[in-house]
Amino acid sequence: MSEYRSLIEAACPGAVVDEFEGPGDELTIEIARDRIAEVGRFLKGEPCSFKLLSDVTCADFPAGDGRGNRFRMAYHLFSVETGDRLRLRVWADAETPEVPSVTPVWATANWHEREVWDMFGVRFADHPDLSRILMPFDWEGHPLRRDYPLGGEDVWFSDAV
Repeated sequence: MSEYRSLIEAACPGAVVDEFEGPGDELTIEIARDRIAEVGRFLKGEPCSFKLLSDVTCADFPAGDGRGNRFRMAYHLFSVETGDRLRLRVWADAETPEVPSVTPVWATANWHEREVWDMFGVRFADHPDLSRILMPFDWEGHPLRRDYPLGGEDVWFSDAV
């Protein structure tokens, strides 16, 4: 068990679901979906000091994780003070994918969460402005979902080249 898992479990009992260590000793801690903001607030403060949220990403697994979840969120944290990196992982269900927003914890989450919503359709509860950021405002659907229909747009070429 990692030091960070122990700290999280002591501060937020029941929030940790699992822990994974990847290549290069990269640590990932899976958190219960409804506890992500609480865990984020703890990790941002002392003694952890993960003050920088460098990215929020999403992956679509149409077959799910066996528990009815389809979208896997990853929060990439960095401590400027210690140089430590930590990835938090949260799953969102297939039917109504929604995760609490961490924008109140890390302001940078605002844009990252908007991008995930725009591309994958995962909603962030209590987000201050969950609106499109990459696609046109009238775009229908979420293009990075694996069930998004493939197709293209007609391109008009000119003979005047």
